This record gives sequence, C-alpha cells and structure tokens, in this order.
Amino acid sequence: MADFISESLADIKSETVADFRRNPHLDARHASAALKMQMNKTDQNDAEDLAQIMRTGWYRPVHVKSLDAHRARALLGARAQLVGMTTRLSNHIRGVLKTFGLLPGGMRGLQFDRRVEELLVDRDDLAPLVRPMLVAWRQLREQIATFDKEVRALAKKDPTCRLLMSVPGVGVLSVLAYVSTVEDPRRFARSRSVGAHVGLTPRRYQSGEVDRSGRISRCGDTLARTLMYEAAVVLLTRVKRASPLKDWAQAIAKRSGPGKARVALARKLCVILHSIWRSGEPFRWSEQAAAA
Repeated sequence: MADFISESLADIKSETVADFRRNPHLDARHASAALKMQMNKTDQNDAEDLAQIMRTGWYRPVHVKSLDAHRARALLGARAQLVGMTTRLSNHIRGVLKTFGLLPGGMRGLQFDRRVEELLVDRDDLAPLVRPMLVAWRQLREQIATFDKEVRALAKKDPTCRLLMSVPGVGVLSVLAYVSTVEDPRRFARSRSVGAHVGLTPRRYQSGEVDRSGRISRCGDTLARTLMYEAAVVLLTRVKRASPLKDWAQAIAKRSGPGKARVALARKLCVILHSIWRSGEPFRWSEQAAAA
C-alpha cells in the first residue's frame, strides 16, 4: 500500500511539473481555500494538496501583467499617494486655522494657497506653524503636476487609450487604470465579466428560500474601481451632452438614489469600454443626443 501511494505521488508530481510549466501562476485565493481543507498544515501536506490541485485542474490561472502595465500602475499609484498626502495636509492646515477663527473656505488649488497667505498676514503667531506646511503642500502639487504630464503622455501615445476616451466621462486617469488592469480584452469572454473583475457587482447570498443581494464585492483592483466610479460621477455631473447612458443612470438615481446610480454607471462603463476595445469602434452617440 505504501509503495502504491509513493508511486501515485510521484505520478502526481510529474504531472504537476508539466502543468505548472504550462500555467505557472495560480490564483492564491483559490489555492488558499483548498489548503484550508487540510486538518494539519505542514509543508508536505501543502505540497501534496497543490499537486492534487494541478492534477485535477481545480484551479484558475492568473494573468501576469507586462512590465508596461506595471509601470503604468506604479505611476498611477504614486500619483494617488501624493494626492492623498496633499488632501491630508490641506485639511490639517484648515484645522489649525479654524482653531484661531480663520476660515479659508472651500477653495482649492492656487486659490487655497493664496487664501491661506492672506489669512497669515499680520499673524506672526501662526505663520511659523502654517507656512512650512504650505511649502510642503506646494511641492506636492508640483510633483502631482509632473505625474499628470506623464499620464497624459502615456494615454496620448496609446491608441487603445485614445479609443476608449471617446466614452463620455472617461479621462486619462480612468482610461489608463482600466487599460493597465484589463490589459488583454481576450481574457474575458463576456464584457459583463469586467465589472465583476474590478469588484463593482453586488454580493449574493442564496440558500433555500433566501436570496438576497448585498453591497458590491470590492474585490480586484481598488484604484481602477475608484477611478471608474469617478468617471461615472463626471458623466452624471459635468457632461452636459445628452446620451442614453446618462439617461439610464439618472433613471436609476430617481428610483434607487444617486449612490447606487453611480455604482451601476461605473459598472456599465467597464462593460462598454471592454466592448469598444474588442470591436475597435468608438463610442456612438444616439441620433437624438447628436441633434441636441
């Protein structure tokens, strides 16, 4: 019996090596779920379980991004970090000024900078505290502007980004995050699967007579999901040109509220972008929208 088990394990390991060479990357979440079924966790048990996963084919291969996609993600991630630091720093400046009865108001950008300088005139007690933070805030803004130029340059030289930016509300940040996340449209057999990939589909619990939908899964890439949500907000609030897509989202807002409408529109944008990417045709406005 022991010899039979040893031979079986040897066969499994040889098949595993061949399969792993063809599909060298596994989904860590699926592998972890399979390994949790083992009562005792040891290195030997983990190796045997991984070999069994590969032998039976009960796994999902993971797409490995290219270096260009990783560079784009690193650029977007660095910019997002600086934007967050700028926001926290400006909020701290507002808090310090508010303590002493000085309110810069809801100004942003250069107006915020000038307004803070105006409030610090003849305030020798506050200037040594606020001005160093304001200098750091300006430096962060300069670095963000440098990143913005690089993002625009990447989107400009990429024909896929230029094609997808024909969709209303989609700008250079959201399109670059989307393209670097999907990278290959052939990964998804259906365009609707992209919304689930970035975590914009609701969770579902079904058991017997119970069948309910929850909040969105929030799985996948957080930055891509956030930027697609911002693209939906831009389409609803800033794009003035009429379109059936905007009308569809506004109907959801009237029925279920603006929050759900934005999430639904973000998911819809992911589907539309994938469909346009595969077809190679730009976004088409309806005849009514064109006439308006």
